Amino acid sequence: MGKSKVYFIREITPESLIRIYKALGLELKGNVGVKISTGEMGGHNYLKPELIGGLVDSLDGTIIECCTAYGGSRQDPEKHWDTIKSHGFVPRFKVNLMDEHGQIDIPVHNGFHLDKDIVGKDLDLYDSILILSHFKGHMMGGFGGALKNIAIGIASTAGKAYIHSAGVTDKAEECWSKLPEQDHFLESMADACEAVIHHVGPENMAYINVANRLSVDCDCDPNPHEPEMADLGIFASLDPVAIDQACYDAVKNGDDPGKAALIERMDSRHGIHTVEAAAQHGLGSQEYELVALD
Repeated sequence: MGKSKVYFIREITPESLIRIYKALGLELKGNVGVKISTGEMGGHNYLKPELIGGLVDSLDGTIIECCTAYGGSRQDPEKHWDTIKSHGFVPRFKVNLMDEHGQIDIPVHNGFHLDKDIVGKDLDLYDSILILSHFKGHMMGGFGGALKNIAIGIASTAGKAYIHSAGVTDKAEECWSKLPEQDHFLESMADACEAVIHHVGPENMAYINVANRLSVDCDCDPNPHEPEMADLGIFASLDPVAIDQACYDAVKNGDDPGKAALIERMDSRHGIHTVEAAAQHGLGSQEYELVALD
């Protein structure tokens, strides 16, 4: 696989999001889902409605989410809706909690550990999907970008448990006592990505990572550590592997004196291995051309 294009714009504004999406040259058609993390109650680093609103409106998109597996404010659908409303996504947008009324199994092809992914059944309502991710650190995965937003983000509560346990259990109350070795978890995320991308169709998906509020902690943390480095900008690609590789490289190779904490978080969890495993699945290329738009 050759080099993929990753577009970059330094300015993080609603207008920049629309501009970088248009640079991709792909028109997402039909019923468009926009997969974001609506953020844990108490957190404040999630992508704000006022930032993403213009882009979502231009797509006539529906914000799509699924429930979590760790308790908190988003495992129970009723509490999750309270969080969605508190964070301003309702009534601003159409929002679908895709696993609220059921889930479906979709196959993993030649998985490292998983034979299936378990996703919200309403995934099948969408003809195309924009994976709109906040790039940041993560306590378990090292970092979260497009691949994590596909794998963990589109999985139902049972699916999240199945991924976190590398296929041992789909029960949320059990998975945290059955965690596998780290690389097996990361490879299981890549397995889930393979299932979703194959199910939706790679031609029906696009990816934008907003690299702002670069905390070492995920938006699933209600009390995330304050960022120690400055915002980087917005990245976009039709390749989920390349976009996450580009964001990782931008943190590692940048000259920001505050980058050490995020690098330690990413590398101590071997976060890049999710990207490597996704590339092995043929989901994209770690080789990319960065195309600056400003």
